[in-house]
Amino acid sequence: MRVTGRAMRWVALTLATGLLAAGCGSQASDISPQGGEVDTPAETAVLTLTPEDAATGVIPADPVTVVAEGGTLTDVSLVGTHGSVVDGEMNDEGTAWSSAEPLGFDRTYVLEASGVGEDGETVTETAEFTTVLPAQRADAYPNVIDGATVGVGMPVSFEFDTPITDREAVEDAIEITSEPEMEGAFRWFNDSWLVWRPREHWEPGTEVEVDARLYGRDFGDGVFGAKDRSASMTIGEEVIARADGATHEMEVTIGGEHARTLPVSLGKPDTPTPNGVYTVMSEHYDYTMDSSTFGVPSDAPEGYEITVSHAVRMSHSGIFYHSAPWSVGDQGNRNVSNGCINLSTEDADWMMNISKPGDLIEVVNAGDQELAASDGWSVWQMSWEEWTSDGEGA
Repeated sequence: MRVTGRAMRWVALTLATGLLAAGCGSQASDISPQGGEVDTPAETAVLTLTPEDAATGVIPADPVTVVAEGGTLTDVSLVGTHGSVVDGEMNDEGTAWSSAEPLGFDRTYVLEASGVGEDGETVTETAEFTTVLPAQRADAYPNVIDGATVGVGMPVSFEFDTPITDREAVEDAIEITSEPEMEGAFRWFNDSWLVWRPREHWEPGTEVEVDARLYGRDFGDGVFGAKDRSASMTIGEEVIARADGATHEMEVTIGGEHARTLPVSLGKPDTPTPNGVYTVMSEHYDYTMDSSTFGVPSDAPEGYEITVSHAVRMSHSGIFYHSAPWSVGDQGNRNVSNGCINLSTEDADWMMNISKPGDLIEVVNAGDQELAASDGWSVWQMSWEEWTSDGEGA
């Protein structure tokens, strides 16, 4: 058959177009000889265990984890060589596992994990590791008694039995929540005493939860938390008293309403009651008042050792309001005590029946001494700006 020049030109254009199309198309590696896509090879699972094998000094509070890439986990176990089995939790996708409880101190554990890759192959990894041996264990003693009903001024206090260098780690381990919510902040009074208080007085009826997850956490210089602490408290009815050293009276309000005016006797001029806002700390019946507890021997001329029927602590330094039948004639007339608030037995009994830890007692016109915020739970001696400022103490 004879091909004309026009036809030849058409064939050449067709070939050129085909070559151009081939040059702009998919890479040869992506296309099978039949023109289809090449399948990507299935992945083999890769398991990452934390801590890694032979790790030492592992922190007991840190989670032990296993993560699978390119597959899913089929089995994970964490067992101490001493025999304990550690519980753990798997995510919904089956690609991550984490321990659900803290480990022991100075213990060796074996972490074993198995998984299946996308290629259907099973892989297994094992890590044996040892947790830290603390140089010292720090226990904390909170002031909140679980389930207690407390006053509107109640702070949350933690006293540690050893100095803390990493204060931020301690604060991060403590969660204080309330319903309704209340803004609050921590303040250290020294290297072993931490206090949290709300910005304003609590609202009556507030429910408060304190959750201190201290165990196994690193607090610096080889010191680790010894034990978790938790408690709940309910804020009760507002009770506020105001003792006036000039009028020798104490006015008591309940729920914002005047309840009673009680005759009192405060500290005499050479042992004045410090002025300020006290927070009730504890209540006692048949309590022995002993001057030697604050440096005055009981057999000294100004010393004493006497048991009273009603006593309520307001400070660490020994300020109480208490029954004082010996000074009833002075109550309402003059200040004769060694620094405490003297009440008749009947009035002290009434006060104890309506008050509770966390209630507030303000002392005014009692002399030249001022109550230190660090003396007991006297946190309301500081403004919010002072409380949240840098530094420690009052």
